[in-house]
Amino acid sequence: NLVFDQLISENYLNHSSISREDVCSLLVQACRLVQLNQEHLVSKMCQLIHHLLNRLQVTVDEQSLELLLSYCIRALQQCNSWTHVEILQAVAALVYGNGPRCQKFLPDLLGKNGILLQLSAPTESDVDLRRAAVYCMANLCLSVPGQAYLEEQYKIVSLQTFLNVLRNPKTPDVDDVTVCKLLQNALKGIHSILNAGRINLTQADQLGTLLAALKTYMFYGFPGVNIEVPVVLYPAPLPQYEGSSPIKDQTGSATNTSKQVGHKKKKSRSKNKKEQLEDEKEDHSNKVQPEPLQQPENGTPRGENNTISLQGPKNYTDNIVPSLDGKETSNSFYPAWKKINSSDSEYSDTEGGIQSKLRSLQGKVRQGALACFLSTIKSIEKKVLHGYWSSFIADVPGIGSPQAVSLMTIALKDPSPKVRAGSLQVLSAILEGSKHFLSVAEDTNDHRRAFTPFSATLASSIRELHRCLLLALVAESSPQTLTQIIKCLANLVTNVPYNRLKPGLLTRVWNQIKPHTCFRDVNVRVCSLTLLGAILSVQAPLPEVQLLLQQPSSSSLSNSGSGTPHRHSDAESWRKPQQGANREREKEIPESPVQELCWLIQLCVSIITVPKYEPYSDSDTGTGTASNSYEASPVRVEALQVLALLVKGYFTMAQTSLLELEEVACLCMEEQDPSIQLHGARLVEEIGSGIVQQHKPDSPTPQCQRVPVTQVVTFWSRMLNGPLPGALQNDEHSTLQTSTCDAISSILPEAFSSLPNENQILCITMLLGLNHSEHPLVKAAAVRALGVYILFPSLRQDVMFVADTANAILTSLDDKSLNVRTKAAWSLANLTDTLIANMETMGRDFQEELSDVLLLKMLKSATHASHDKDKVKSNAVRALGNLLHFLQPHHISKTQFKPGIEESIQALIRTVLSEATMKVRWNACYALGNMFKNPAIPLDSAPWAPQAFCALTSVVKTCKNFKVRIKSATALAIPDSRQRYGDTKQFCEIWSALVLALEKSEETQDFLEFKYCASLRTQICQTLLHLLRLVSAGDLPCIHKTLALKGNLMRVFVQRFLMSGVEADETMTQSDPQDRARMLQEAVQNINSLQDVALDEREMIVKYLDDIFKHCVEPMQTETGPKITQA
Repeated sequence: NLVFDQLISENYLNHSSISREDVCSLLVQACRLVQLNQEHLVSKMCQLIHHLLNRLQVTVDEQSLELLLSYCIRALQQCNSWTHVEILQAVAALVYGNGPRCQKFLPDLLGKNGILLQLSAPTESDVDLRRAAVYCMANLCLSVPGQAYLEEQYKIVSLQTFLNVLRNPKTPDVDDVTVCKLLQNALKGIHSILNAGRINLTQADQLGTLLAALKTYMFYGFPGVNIEVPVVLYPAPLPQYEGSSPIKDQTGSATNTSKQVGHKKKKSRSKNKKEQLEDEKEDHSNKVQPEPLQQPENGTPRGENNTISLQGPKNYTDNIVPSLDGKETSNSFYPAWKKINSSDSEYSDTEGGIQSKLRSLQGKVRQGALACFLSTIKSIEKKVLHGYWSSFIADVPGIGSPQAVSLMTIALKDPSPKVRAGSLQVLSAILEGSKHFLSVAEDTNDHRRAFTPFSATLASSIRELHRCLLLALVAESSPQTLTQIIKCLANLVTNVPYNRLKPGLLTRVWNQIKPHTCFRDVNVRVCSLTLLGAILSVQAPLPEVQLLLQQPSSSSLSNSGSGTPHRHSDAESWRKPQQGANREREKEIPESPVQELCWLIQLCVSIITVPKYEPYSDSDTGTGTASNSYEASPVRVEALQVLALLVKGYFTMAQTSLLELEEVACLCMEEQDPSIQLHGARLVEEIGSGIVQQHKPDSPTPQCQRVPVTQVVTFWSRMLNGPLPGALQNDEHSTLQTSTCDAISSILPEAFSSLPNENQILCITMLLGLNHSEHPLVKAAAVRALGVYILFPSLRQDVMFVADTANAILTSLDDKSLNVRTKAAWSLANLTDTLIANMETMGRDFQEELSDVLLLKMLKSATHASHDKDKVKSNAVRALGNLLHFLQPHHISKTQFKPGIEESIQALIRTVLSEATMKVRWNACYALGNMFKNPAIPLDSAPWAPQAFCALTSVVKTCKNFKVRIKSATALAIPDSRQRYGDTKQFCEIWSALVLALEKSEETQDFLEFKYCASLRTQICQTLLHLLRLVSAGDLPCIHKTLALKGNLMRVFVQRFLMSGVEADETMTQSDPQDRARMLQEAVQNINSLQDVALDEREMIVKYLDDIFKHCVEPMQTETGPKITQA
């Protein structure tokens, strides 16, 4: 006994040299010496196990674990109950981090009659014993990365036990401190189970029960709040509240308390942080303390009603609670097992000390519930989570009423900054990936409806989130919590459909976040810039954001806008000298000739390029002298990203600052920091892409407002004579090389031809060299850039450049990296587009100059690539179609070409009929049509021709995707002579397939395809008229038979085709009504000209077409005739 006391009393913190083996040997030997009938020594023995493993932070080995755990289980079964608490503490210490090694003991611990289940049941009268059992179970549920976890049956049993604890936490004779510790252990166990992996929470209302319990304990001990949550929450579009409402005086008290807290925070803005914390303590203790700490327990015991009611003490201080990060369980929201049973000597025994301890523990319970909620969100699908949206996010403003109690209530009113931050983490997790769910939100102006549509309710919820988060942004004093608020706002902005809502929400966010771009804490500054970037990238360009970007720069850091209060506390007075001394450039902007420049560009340029003034640091001290160092690297990187997003979404506003952006990009790419160089290169790429988009023929920007080509040439000359070549040659940083390749691929083609010859050669030489890089990302970027250059008018007619590029692309097409092969296939398709363009503009000269060997090599490589993954295949088949179109008669007649041609056509046929993605099949249909354009291809006699037509007719009848059907019908209309359609049988099969496809053009199971129905019918009708223009005498019986059977149905569709206006979408080109009428006339003329045909068949067909012509075309000509005459 004395030895045990000496071992237990020893302070082992100073003995770091004690090994795990020594600890295990000592405990095993003690276990062998102490018999189970010596209960006092058994108790001491278990205290020693707990003490040693706690102090030395040791996890016992597997052999020792088996012996010690077996000993403890036998002790629980044989010893009196007064020893069980110490034994359970020892078990908890043994199983902590050893869960996977305890499999053989699980039946004794968690089985049907397991010890832990019995001791943790609500019927257990000894609450300390129950708490110790729950504590053991929580440690047992702790997952160890890379090792097996509990079997499903034990996981479900444990989760149910923890939920029972949450529903029945106390009896009238149990003190609140013990209840808090019991709740902490239960929440710890739930957290461990959820973090261990996916668990099925959809059975028997398990998810709803868990969420109801977590919502209850998110407000445990919350000042002035008394909520009643149903035992089970169900997915519902509106908030679900059952059971009795709060008592009037309690509700009023809650409202008053909330108002006091809000008033208190407004007053504290003029005080420093220390005074503010003291005021918080004073306000809470003085204003709310008269209410009883413990509510009466008379009436129905907890858990027997249909709701979970929660009332807690009303006086709080600012608790310090560990973070919500669930990645490291030992540092998570709950204390580690080594700390749960540590001494409570830091709390005074006075009433104030007990209250302080209780407040701290209750804050940890709330923190634990939020951490469990966060893990739950990660364990379930988003579509399931969004069903509970209204249970945790309010859609109307209000304080104190149950309907208004939400996650934002915690974020605004909880005394602990860590709990506030936890609620914001949860809210961010809910908002992440919610774009599809929120996309239905829409503001409505009709207030006279008998009901509120869900879209309007969701829009109201979004407005309330904006309101509350901006209130929290103004009121918050903790930098860590402030960071979470801004991150949450960024998540919200990213997912909200602002184009469906009334303007103004982004304006308030924009104006409130401006001052935080100069906040002292670097993380707040970074997050503020991230939020500005989110605003710039959401549904760009938004008119509201365009107006914000045009705000005067003088108000960039002083106007908080929208009447929202703006803090200028003493804690932020460090900003003032900085604004006066180091940001003189910004101060002078309103008076300078460049005052029209966007204020956000000026802010970002200043952050990136202006050296930091000493008070503008993360420390509280400063001498007020200038420093040669720039702003912190993360802030500068974020500022560069904001500039890139601004250029990408609002280029017309950024182009006025092109010279400043050029200077910034050059400065950044010349620095030593790779991250700054990288984002400088990305800024160059966005500038180049913006210029290219602006100069496209279909650009909405007027010619006079576009960046002049001469200015573009100057920009790229500066870049190519400056930092770009060095970045391209920087083999140590492959990501920088990749971004630089992307940057020089965004040169405007008209500007490239005007660059000095040495700059053009530099770009081409560098890209051809980097195509042999060992880094897949660099190689992929280089081959993609070559695919862009091959389309440049100044380069595509250069046969030597085409040949060099083709060889480089073919080399990359055999790379082991899928990404490289995907980019190479895209570039090969672009190169073959160039071949077709050159064939049409340069004629035989270009075709004869291009090497036959290279052409055959491209054909074989593209055929091989058509068997690759879908990402490669889609462009490979496009290239095949172009190559087969490009081939000349002398190519086709050569023996070495014949096998390659046959293989490539068979590859296209297989792809059309395959189960590949619709994009791949669409490209394959396009490629077959492209091949049909080549008159040198013997469609009438080739053995594969029937297979090609059969593949297209099969697709046009049965493919689920209407865009693929349209493209196959288009391909069937390309042969320009009757002979190229083959014999009569094949022609009739094509005709019958198109008629059947027209009949089934409205049959689809996917409602998204309905928008293509009209285009499909238009194309099929056009193809049918094309066939009638080419029909021969032998084909008339088939035509006659079809019209006799389905003539009435076809008449409806053909008349609609002839009378409809000009149609165009992404699936087909425009079709003029006059061209359609001309096709019908040519079809009638062709049939009338046929000889040796049955007269009745011909007359029937001609009469059928004449009736359609008179019904549709003649009225149109009558209507348009006067108009044409007037014109």
